[in-house]
This record gives sequence, structure tokens and C-alpha cells, in this order.
Amino acid sequence: MPLHDGQTLCASKEPVIAGISETFATDFDRATPAFGGYNRSAKMTQSARSDTPLLRFDNITKSFFGVLVLKGVSFTLGAGRVLGLVGENGAGKSTLMNALGGVLPPDSGAMFLGGRPYAPRSTRDAARHGVAFIHQELNLFANLSIAENMHVPAFPLRKVGPVPVPVVDRAAMRRTTAALLEAVDLRRRPDTPVEELSPGERQLVEIAKALKADARLVILDEPTTSLTTHEADRLFGLMGRLKSRGVSMVYISHRLQDVLRLCDDAVVLRDGQVVGEGVRESFTLEKMISLMVGRTIEQLFPPRSGKPWDEPVLEVAGLTRAGVVEDATFTLRKGEVLGLSGLMGSGRTELARMVFGLDPYDRGRIVLDGRPLHPSPRHSIRRGVAFLTEDRRAEGLLMDASVSDNASLVHLPSFAAPLVKWVRARRVAREVDRVSAGVRLAGAATREQPVKTLSGGNQQKVVLGKWLLGGPANAPLVFILDEPTRGVDVGAKHELYKIINGLADAGTGVLLISSELEELLGLCNRILVMSGGRLRGEFAAGAFDRERILAAAFAGGDARDLASAGSAVGSAVGGAEGAALR
Repeated sequence: MPLHDGQTLCASKEPVIAGISETFATDFDRATPAFGGYNRSAKMTQSARSDTPLLRFDNITKSFFGVLVLKGVSFTLGAGRVLGLVGENGAGKSTLMNALGGVLPPDSGAMFLGGRPYAPRSTRDAARHGVAFIHQELNLFANLSIAENMHVPAFPLRKVGPVPVPVVDRAAMRRTTAALLEAVDLRRRPDTPVEELSPGERQLVEIAKALKADARLVILDEPTTSLTTHEADRLFGLMGRLKSRGVSMVYISHRLQDVLRLCDDAVVLRDGQVVGEGVRESFTLEKMISLMVGRTIEQLFPPRSGKPWDEPVLEVAGLTRAGVVEDATFTLRKGEVLGLSGLMGSGRTELARMVFGLDPYDRGRIVLDGRPLHPSPRHSIRRGVAFLTEDRRAEGLLMDASVSDNASLVHLPSFAAPLVKWVRARRVAREVDRVSAGVRLAGAATREQPVKTLSGGNQQKVVLGKWLLGGPANAPLVFILDEPTRGVDVGAKHELYKIINGLADAGTGVLLISSELEELLGLCNRILVMSGGRLRGEFAAGAFDRERILAAAFAGGDARDLASAGSAVGSAVGGAEGAALR
């Protein structure tokens, strides 16, 4: 099987990979053979010293459904450098990386890798050239083990003498996988099912797969959206070690502070065009945001015009599910934005799912607008409860359906004729257009476009839009938002915050779950903190204290030592661009 730069892959990489944990994880700079049977460190050093960039885009164009989404994109990436690729949702970042990763071909233009023309026909072809794409939505089989995921689709076979037999060599799989896991500092057994891993651990498995493929260029698309602070720091450390060995990376993120911290260079896309390019030192946070959105944003969190009402809209008392949530009691008032903070695994999402009726509970009481709410999604929707799930692909969208079909799911009966129940397609189209404009659904997001072709941020906007399609007359009494701005750019965040404020000002009670503390501080009237399945604290606007909120999140002692809370504040707030713009 041909490898990049004319090299040939060894017939068996197991003896080589078995030494990865020593030659790679312990000392990334050691000039010893590590991958594919050749000296990568020496080869990358030579490449880094040459004037030829590792990657060059030359006037790349791409269109969907007649809409041009890449408009002559050109830039370069040097060997052993990290390039931050930023832009609003729909700016063309994912489309450009899909072309690089062999997912789809560009319409015109050319790509060059290592100074040679590069036109991958598939993702496997891209991998053969040393390009690894770690998607925002990880491509792992949850029902398979780590070792099995590592070797899909080429499992090693046992041999009788020199002759392979059609039996998988699981011992070889485990040895190879153990070395790779040690290289990425993931302390898990190779036979561990992926479904038992945290999002951060799954991310490390994807990176280990890139190491196994001997990647010289790694694309990381929003790698920290589902990670804890500790997991993100571990990822950043691994990126630094990869870079020290000459591996180039394209880092896509809406967390601009991370881009400025990690990357050597940055490219800003807007409406499918490069509007800014240069070394990291040539950018400030404010300049990067201005280039992204085409305007300045003086205040990320828009001011509220209204105040919460005294009347409660949602009352939860003693809600319990053994081992998950214990005795959760709180009240949400009309017109209030109530934040729910906590570490991953604290029970935030599980509590929200119980309130909506997605998950069962053992005991407790839920009252909506003065009447008991029975635990059923259908009943909750009929009573005026909306729920934006944190897992948009699995639970929030029909990926093969169009934007219009997805956006109209919740309120479709209201668009049917009274007797024959035929859907009034023109009314649906008008409403979809109105909501799309309201949530700033950008780029090539036409009504009939399949949502699977949209960027992650635009997919999130479709999920939000489907609950708002009915207009003010069908505005929800309670809107539960679980990580609503995950994977959403800073300009679109501002618009989503305005929508949240508008719902609250109209009387909707909003329960907002977010891993970004700065987001909760900027939007909420009150913040509840969960840890270990229990509500550990309540904080009112005007008395918010980052350190006390974070300390309450660690109070359960199930994640990290409470003593580390103070030093973790700076990282835990996430969305650092918000702090800079408040």
C-alpha cells in the first residue's frame, strides 16, 4: 500500500507500533524510527526547513444546490505548525476540510500536499496520503471495543507459517492498541467498549487512530466542545507533543481564546472567502471577531428589557432517580432564565430529561403552570414544554431529512387543513424562512438542503428553530436548553442570546444548561449548581461569584479535588471571548 512521499507501508506495522509508547509518548523529539518503518522526526525536520509548505489550497471553490459556499479559497500551512481556522457557522470551514479529508471533491481549484498535487478520491485515499480528520461528531462504533475501533476496517489476521488465515489476531490487536493508548496517555484496557468512555476519552481514541495511520496532517474539528477542563488540557498537551515531532494540524474552534493560545497561524473565513490570514501575533481577539462577523460586537450578552415574574411556571419537588439524581427541588418563574451549572456527569442533563419526560424517575413531583405534568415527551409538548437536546445528531434531528422537514416537526399539525389534514406547504415554507432568518441560519442552508450537509452550528440552529416555528402564539411556557451554543460561533451566539432574552421577556421560563460559566453569568437571573446528582447551591444575579459557583460544582468530590477549584476558574469559564467583551 503506497504511503506519502513515495514510501511504502510495511507489511506488518505491529513491531513498529509496539515501540510507540517509548519513542513517541516518552520523547517526541527522539530521532528513532517510530511509524511506517522510517524516521519521521528526521523527515519532518527536513520538510520543515524547506520552503515548500506542507499544504497549499489554490483557489478552491465548492457549491451546493447552486449556492457557492467556497469562493476561491487560497492559503498555506507549513510543516510542524498549527493553523487555526475560524469563521462563523456557514463560513465554509467544514466544507473546506471535507475537501481536504476526501469527503467531497471541490468544484475547481487545486490542493497540494508536500509540494505535490493532491486530490483524494475518498477518506481512505486521504489517509493513505497521511491526512487524518477528527470530526466534531466522532466516528466511533460505541458497541465495539477500543481495539476493534482502532483496526476498522483492516483487522490483523493470524498466520500459519507465512500464510494468513481468515481468523482475526486479537492478541496482535490488543498489543498494538495498548501501545497507542499509552502514547496518548489514555489509561484504558484495549478491550474496553467505547460506550463506556467519556467524550474526552473518545477524542483520545480518535487521535490514537490518527497515530496508527501515521498521519502527518491532522484536522481537529471543534475538539473541545464535549470535554471537561482537565480533558481539554490533556488534549492540548498531546497537540504540543505532536507538533514537536513535525506533525501539522488544522484546528477549528469557536473558542477563539484557545485558537490564540495554541496556534502558530490563523485563517479567518467569512462567506466562503479568506478575509484574514497571518501569524498568531498579528491577531487580537477583537480583530478576529470583527473579521469573522464583518462588524464589531461591543457586548456579547445583550441587555434584558424585562424582569422575571413572581408567578412560578415550573415547580419540581423531590425528583429522584437512584444513582443519578437525588431529591432535586427547584422553582422556575415565568420570564426567568434559570441556569443549571455543574461538571460533566453531575446530573444536569439527566435532570432536564426527567422533567421533559424522556427519562423515568423513581419519585418526585413536577407541576407546570399550576397543574401536574406527567412524564411523557408527547404530554410535555402539548402542555408547552420545549427541549433542546445536547445530542443534536442522535436526538434532535432527522439527518437525512431537509431543513424544512426538520424545522416543521414539532408544529406540523398546526399547518394542516382542518378536515383533510393536508399540510399547507406554502405556509410551512414561509415560517421556515422566517425562523431561519431569526436564528441566522447561514451559508447554503436552503429549505430543501439535507441537514446532514450543514455545519454543526447550523444544525444546532435548526434544532432551536423547530421549537420556535409556531410563532408567538405557540411560544413555549418552559424552554429547556441543554448546551444550546455548543459548536456555535461568537456572532451567532450573540443572536441566540437575543432569542433567549426575547423568550424570557415574553414570559417563557428558560432552564439553561451550559458548561460555559461565563454564559450562565451573562444570561441568568439565578444559577443552580449540581454535583454528584444533587443540587449543591443557588446563586442570584448581583451576587454571582465564580469561585463559589465552581467550588459548589466540585462539592460532590466525584471529579477532581476541591482544592484545585480556584486554579481551574480561568479555564472553566470557557467562552473567554465573552469575558473580553462584556
